Amino acid sequence: MRLRLGGLFSDRMVLQRNRRVPVWGWALNGDKIRLEFNGQKKEAIANFADSEYEGMAKWRILLDPMKAETLGLDMKIKNISSGDEAVVRNILAGDVWLCSGQSNMEWTLGNCKNAEEELKNAQYPGIRSSKIHHMTELSPKNDLAPLTWIKSSPANAQDFSGVGYFFARELHVKTGVPIGLLNSSWGGTNIESWTSLEASLSDPTGRRRIAEYEEELQGAKAGTPAYDKKMEWENKYSFKNIKNIGEENGWNKSDFSDSSWKIIEIPQSWQNAGYRHSGVFWFRKEIQVPRSWKGKELTISLGPTDKSDKTYFNGKLVGSLSMEERGDAWCTPRIYTIPSNLVKVGRNVVSVRVFSNIFEGGFIGRQNQMKLAPLGSELAEAIPLHGEWKFEIEANFGLVPPPPPPPRGAGNPNSPHILFDNMIRPLIEFPLRGAIWYQGESDAWQAKRYRYLFKLLIQDWRRQWKSPNMPFYFVQLANYGPKRGYPEENNWAELREAQSMALQLPKTGMALAIDIGEELDIHPRNKQDVGLRLALHALKNEYGFKDLVCSGPTYLKKKLEGAKIRIYFKNTHGGLIAKGECLNGFSIAGKDGKFVWANATIDGDTVLLHSEKIAKPLEVRYAWTGNPDANLFNGSNLPASPFRTDKFPAISK
Repeated sequence: MRLRLGGLFSDRMVLQRNRRVPVWGWALNGDKIRLEFNGQKKEAIANFADSEYEGMAKWRILLDPMKAETLGLDMKIKNISSGDEAVVRNILAGDVWLCSGQSNMEWTLGNCKNAEEELKNAQYPGIRSSKIHHMTELSPKNDLAPLTWIKSSPANAQDFSGVGYFFARELHVKTGVPIGLLNSSWGGTNIESWTSLEASLSDPTGRRRIAEYEEELQGAKAGTPAYDKKMEWENKYSFKNIKNIGEENGWNKSDFSDSSWKIIEIPQSWQNAGYRHSGVFWFRKEIQVPRSWKGKELTISLGPTDKSDKTYFNGKLVGSLSMEERGDAWCTPRIYTIPSNLVKVGRNVVSVRVFSNIFEGGFIGRQNQMKLAPLGSELAEAIPLHGEWKFEIEANFGLVPPPPPPPRGAGNPNSPHILFDNMIRPLIEFPLRGAIWYQGESDAWQAKRYRYLFKLLIQDWRRQWKSPNMPFYFVQLANYGPKRGYPEENNWAELREAQSMALQLPKTGMALAIDIGEELDIHPRNKQDVGLRLALHALKNEYGFKDLVCSGPTYLKKKLEGAKIRIYFKNTHGGLIAKGECLNGFSIAGKDGKFVWANATIDGDTVLLHSEKIAKPLEVRYAWTGNPDANLFNGSNLPASPFRTDKFPAISK
């Protein structure tokens, strides 16, 4: 075939409105290409020198700017020289936002708070999303593998980025404009992997790190320490091809006697139940199916099973997902269809084989995710599946240590500029409305340098898109980790400070999450407030909703008043409010720099602080720990931003 489209261009996509949008692809050199779309007819010759696809030349056609288009239109492309044709169907024109960062951006809607109710109400055909494939090649193509654009609906919105979905929903509902999301995110990744090589070479530290990386690439072969450690771990702890002994023994069959099996409460990881090892566990549960379900297809929902599963119904495999098939399988909810011919009135048996070779394993979702119901039925009809299950251990791998860091380079997403090259650069020709970003957990160790790196990334992306003021809205790290009974130096607090410094750049905005985190989970399930707070910035600054409040109280200045110190705030819309019996989260220090908790009182748009332990307070910190007990808000229900007034040296690099 002599006609190939760029990977971005597929059914249900969204094109950026009010901009000249390029459409591109490949054909034989000299072939004439004709495009018809929304009343426009354009032609081009495939004559761009391009090594992307052997023997082919690139063609490029610029569409005229379009207003928002809510009715799906078809784009017809024809190679006049060869007769080959392609059609991209159901295209909308609206606003396209790039969603990027690490796992909290990648976190799916199906794993968010109140996911069941949110999915039930996710019927928004004007919201579309596409996930950029994970890629870590050293010499990637400039084109993407063909993308799949998904319309938001109860049936398929579960795989949307949770943050992206709630951000898009707020924009779409408020404006009526179609919203397209390009989700280019990867859990556990650092900021330098998302920054271009050109940008990284722009400062001495970056040049040194790139030089070190390139030396590693030359030596990332057998015999080097990093490679040998990786292979040693894989040879000792790789259990990918373990035989399915349970199925051989009939553990999946409905007539198997599991009377000797132990009982476990589900959902929970088996480590949480006291089995502190990796391995393969089998779980079985009997279910009584009502007569009214006879002859119906069923949907079984189990929540996420960490890491890989095989799910059987009355002995027959009805679904499975492995980490080899999908890198985020460990946190992906399992929802499978059970054919009607497997369903019996009365006793039925669900059996699930769960494989986990490292960290936790088992059912890690929520109770309301686990249910069985006729396909397409309402929740009221569902049979809950949480509670007591029988289980048996097929294989015990022992306590598997974390793998050593893989050698940087191909296959390692934390290599410098590798994710930019593979997952950002191929998008640059495509116009965007803006970007939203949730990342930083992986860089807390270098929070001081992040002050520079974060600004560098924002400016880099704007330069790449030739859009100096491209809107860039980001999430400050949520509260996480153990509560401290004393003020502390903390690299997460320093990372939050580094993020806030990026607000010095124009067209930026920061959504706080300091009040919605979880002590034991680095992935807060409340992505609703995160998406909403990002959307408030966009609505106010990009969509003309000037009366919206998008920021909580932020530090303005301090005033020394003898034994007390007064803090002035801006963005106090509706007044300062303490959520709780008293105002918490403030610490003060004298000239010795030793911080103690302060007694805090709201006084108008200021907070007055003092402590019997500090005769003359000089400096103030607020929410300056990993998981602060901080509760200052404004009247618009937005939390105050963490801050410090001192300039003491950072503990991070």
